[in-house]
Order: sequence, then C-alpha cells, then structure tokens
Amino acid sequence: MKVASELSFYASTDGELAYRDSGAGDLVVLLHSGYVDHRVFDDQTPALVEAGYRVIAADIRGHGWSANASEPFRWADDLAGLLQHLDAGPAVLAGVSMGGAVAGDTAIEYPELVRGIVLSGASASDFKYTYEATQQVVADSLRTLHSGDVEGWLEVFLRGVAGPFRSAGDVDPALLDRLREMALHTIAKHTPGERDWHVPMTDTWARVPKIDVPVLTINGSLDSPDLIADAERYARTARNGRSVTVEGTSHYPNLERPEEFNALLLDFLRGL
Repeated sequence: MKVASELSFYASTDGELAYRDSGAGDLVVLLHSGYVDHRVFDDQTPALVEAGYRVIAADIRGHGWSANASEPFRWADDLAGLLQHLDAGPAVLAGVSMGGAVAGDTAIEYPELVRGIVLSGASASDFKYTYEATQQVVADSLRTLHSGDVEGWLEVFLRGVAGPFRSAGDVDPALLDRLREMALHTIAKHTPGERDWHVPMTDTWARVPKIDVPVLTINGSLDSPDLIADAERYARTARNGRSVTVEGTSHYPNLERPEEFNALLLDFLRGL
C-alpha cells in the first residue's frame, strides 16, 4: 500500500488549493471540518487506499495549506473546479461537519460529479443550531475568534469537539492534540475581524429531495441533539438515504472510533 505523502496544488482563479491524492481506483473525496485540514482523515486514507480506492483529501479554501479567499467564493465551485481540473469523477464525497456541508452543496450544484455522499456530524449547509448548549459554544467561538483571543478560542473549539454532554477532559488527549495542531495552523493564516468571502447557499433543504445518489449520515450519539435530528431528517428526505449512529462519540466519530467509521464507510462504498 502506498499513500502519497506530498501535497499537490490546484491553481484556482483565486490562489492555490491544496490536496493529497493517494491510491488508485474509484474516487473518494474526503472533506474536513472547519478550522482543521486534510490530516483529520489520516485514519481513513490508508484504509481506503488499501481497499482499492483513489482518495483525494482536500484542504478547503482558507484552511490548511490552501489559499485564503480574496473574493467571493462557494465551496461547491471550488471542489468542482478541482475535480474538473483533474478530469476526475464522479466521486463519492465524504465530509465531516463543514466538509459534509461542502459535499451536500456539491451534490446539489454539480450532480454529474457525484455518485454518493457521506455526511458525518452534518446535514444541509443552511443548518442552524437550536440546542442551547451548542448555541453557546458557537457564540463563544465567534466572540473569541473575532477578538483575537487564540487561547480562549482554542479552549472553546476543543469544548465543541467533546460535544454538549462531555468535557474536553473526557476525550483522548492525543486526539485533542491532533486537532489543536491543525486548528492553530489554520488560525495562523487569518487575522481577527477579516472579511469572510464565503457565499453560503441558502436553499439547500428545499433541494435535498432532488439528490438522487445514495446518502449515508453518520452521527455520534453524543453530538448536539439538533444536529443528529437534522442529519436523520436529511437521510429521510434524500431519495436514497440512511442514517447510522456511532455510540460514545460526538462530532468526530472518524477520530474517536476510526475502525468503526472506516467499516461503515467501506460498507457504503461497496454497496454502490
């Protein structure tokens, strides 16, 4: 088994976007959560390559080694541009949190490039948290981020990783160290109060019923209850969707239970 160790770069119309391209076979694109980068899938890429898949793990614009935005952009357009540049696809898009939203947006906007989607800790990209404890984490995150309080923001970020029913002390310290390193790398690319150029899609729930590729949602049982409910709703609303739960995990089942997550993902892929 050979997993590429070097990043490649795609020259978009607004700077270079980084990605790791490994293996050969049917294409799986891995899309990370907010503030981190492609390394969040270091437990998934080798397993997928070993199973005979080509894996692209991308750094979403403004994250990891990808360029920051200097003009308006949409996630789906960036990913479509990368796949078209590589003359690759249709692909299975598997995303965690923000990455799941990217996957769903791309399936809606560029259906010809997608043959299946896996959303973990995610639903439609216009999802809004309604659970009070999680709303507080989101508010604290924005407050510390905009004030430039990096240490305070990092504490809130790791609180969010644990989910509303645990503290960060209940999570494997090695996992938190991995996420901390990635988050600090991405945060260092930005300045407090800078303009957010991302243009969100606002009509995604209305378009989910038109998604006609297989959909799998993977939810950690300890994640925010509103997110779990909406992920399950997403699976019911899509034409061919199903939802599964990974016990004892929150927003990152791929990190907390990698073997179980990988088995679910591979089972989905083999069923296509």
